[in-house]
Amino acid sequence: MDYITIIGLTAGALTSISFFPQVLQIHRTKQAKDLSLPMFIILIIGIFLWLIYGILSKSLPVVMSNTIAFVFCSYIVIMKIKYG
Repeated sequence: MDYITIIGLTAGALTSISFFPQVLQIHRTKQAKDLSLPMFIILIIGIFLWLIYGILSKSLPVVMSNTIAFVFCSYIVIMKIKYG
């Protein structure tokens, strides 16, 4: 694995994992009233398109990071609809 891929995987991991504290907070408190649903829906669409781009361009860092981000953001949207 070359250093460019390692940088990409590290950057992707950090940006994807950045959603985890919000997911944990929503899970613990069962509240999501202060989150913007339209913002997260737009974000999910963008993440999904990045995921498609990563698959088509065969970019492991893009695919991995956007898969994780998609799962976390989808959870946030579902909880926003449920608890918002």
